[in-house]
Amino acid sequence: MSENPTPPVAATRPHSVTHHGITIEDPWAWLRDPGYPEVTDKDVIAYLEAENAYFDAIMAPHKALSETLFQEMRGRIKEDESTVPQKDGDWLYWTDYETGGEYPRWWRKPVAGGPDELILDEPALAAGKEYFRVGAVSISEDGTLMAYSTDDNGSERYTIRFKDLGTGTATDEAIPGAAGRWGDVAIEGSIGNLVFTSTGDALLYGLTDEHWRTRTIKLHRLGTDPAEDVVVYHEEELGFSVGVETSSDRKWILLTTSDHETSEIRLLPAHDPLGQAILVAPRKTGREYDVDTHGDTLFIHTNDTDTNWRLVTAPITAPGEWTERIAPSRHFYMTGVACFADFFIVEGREDGLDQIELHRYDASVPPTRLQFPEASYVAGLGDNPEYAVTKLRLGYESMVTPGTVQDYDVATGALETLKVQEIPSGYDGSKYRTERLTITARDGTAVPVSIVYPKDFPRDGTGKLYLYAYGAYGHAIPPGFSTSRMSFLDRGMAFAIAHIRGGDDLGQHWYHEGKLEKRTNTFHDFVDVAKGLIALGYTAPGGIAIAGRSAGGELMGAVVNSDPALWGAVIADVPFVDVLNTMLDESLPLTPGEWPEWGNPIEDKAAFELIRSYSPYDNVKAQAYPPMLISGGLNDPRVTYWEPAKWAARLRATKTDDNILLLKTNMGAGHGGKSGRWESLREYADEMAFVLWQLGVEG
Repeated sequence: MSENPTPPVAATRPHSVTHHGITIEDPWAWLRDPGYPEVTDKDVIAYLEAENAYFDAIMAPHKALSETLFQEMRGRIKEDESTVPQKDGDWLYWTDYETGGEYPRWWRKPVAGGPDELILDEPALAAGKEYFRVGAVSISEDGTLMAYSTDDNGSERYTIRFKDLGTGTATDEAIPGAAGRWGDVAIEGSIGNLVFTSTGDALLYGLTDEHWRTRTIKLHRLGTDPAEDVVVYHEEELGFSVGVETSSDRKWILLTTSDHETSEIRLLPAHDPLGQAILVAPRKTGREYDVDTHGDTLFIHTNDTDTNWRLVTAPITAPGEWTERIAPSRHFYMTGVACFADFFIVEGREDGLDQIELHRYDASVPPTRLQFPEASYVAGLGDNPEYAVTKLRLGYESMVTPGTVQDYDVATGALETLKVQEIPSGYDGSKYRTERLTITARDGTAVPVSIVYPKDFPRDGTGKLYLYAYGAYGHAIPPGFSTSRMSFLDRGMAFAIAHIRGGDDLGQHWYHEGKLEKRTNTFHDFVDVAKGLIALGYTAPGGIAIAGRSAGGELMGAVVNSDPALWGAVIADVPFVDVLNTMLDESLPLTPGEWPEWGNPIEDKAAFELIRSYSPYDNVKAQAYPPMLISGGLNDPRVTYWEPAKWAARLRATKTDDNILLLKTNMGAGHGGKSGRWESLREYADEMAFVLWQLGVEG
């Protein structure tokens, strides 16, 4: 190995496109394999492999640090971790890991007593595979059948399979090309589920088309050829995706179609999904709603009159006759409603902090708001599959409090702690401090910041800080707990989350203030938070490592173009940086559905000019850039592999500094990176080692 590895240089080839009378030169457009989604072009593969080899060579001297970090983080994870069993019908369900296992096993046992049953063995299914992920799991109401979907290359095209739980044997049936949801991982555009009919002899599922769009819901009769599956619903409007789920009482199947600003829901009888559908309310641009049911009443959570949402009810027989049950509030952002047999739950955020309210169906009974002990925290409903319950499963954590599973007794208000996240290598929360700060952005907007740091962290500007944000799609980043983060804290660093506009941390208006023509607020907020933290003495220019993923990677691209001297290291994972070209190509998987988020530059010249003004790839300039580590996934249908590849190539050709620039492409994975709890942790250890190296923090 050379002591001074030479970075790859991607060739340039003439390529240009013209829109609205403006011609854009794109000399690295050839990195998009014309045969995509198959990537076989030898020049493309050679460049990606050369970048991977360069990554390995540059990081080789830091492998010991990376291994140390990996072992630290692994030591904080219980090897034989298991979830708290939860009752659903006649069974208790839970998952666990074998010691050292990459993937969980799914179990159940009879409530009345009996042996444990292994119902899904992910380690066995993943054996020999470079990548493996379960997308969805569904069990029939009588508990005799299970459907599950898997993806073994990261492309997010799932295959549905079935298992007879009575005999413990898998059937021969397989349905390829299904949509999937990545467990609890929030990924833009994820939609889809598996729903058994109440009779248990059929399954509804979403099907992806050739563009990875889920626009069709089908019904599969167990034991029949999937080619004969019946189309239950097909969405004609480009840009809308469909999903399927059940109401809390399981009497109805909900067919949802939506984009980023408009939704429409139909109800189907759970026993007769081919029966007459009930349209709750026809789509109206800008109006979103979701639905649950209680008896003959619809509970409709909607933003029709206010961005803080409200709750209305309507008879199922007259779904358009809406009566307001809970009016919108200036301070309370209502994020969701869930119905149970004797009460319903309203979740939301007040001043950015999670709230849970229990409401009786008798409106004369005042609601009960659950109380939590810390000034900054994350709280919400956990897994509550049953409709008639006397206790609610909750989750709670903060930046210094490990994940806690609790049961809330509805009658007494008592909270019972069932489990606190175990950290085998030890954890002393008194060593750390957490705060919720407010920093004023350049336009006068107060931006919240959650920060955690060692209790002896200096405030004289000498400290090092890791700053994370997302800022898109109305997706809030909660101030939760992380065992991995402790490897930064225990080396004297601070860790901060910037709750910037574009997320919905402070309400849906906060999201609207960071999208479309207001997109640059997101970038400005992030930069201004960094400058504010510097002014408060938490760090100094060059002492900040920043990170973002996907749309958060777009944020990274924007702020290294605008304020490169602020950052000491940059992690941009699967970054959405070729915004203009992607939004101009409606053949790409997500593009039509993304226009309400970013604008449609094909039809709208103003949108074209705005996106062109901030698109990170299009705004790389001849200046010094900070050290950067960029990642991509060859099979990623969300941020296609050529976006980070083109960006890295342009940065290499344009920047004026000698700082390290690395591109690592997962050749067998997609948007989520490597699967398995240890393999994904190894990737994070490499990123963490890069940050510590570049900030000069001792390992």
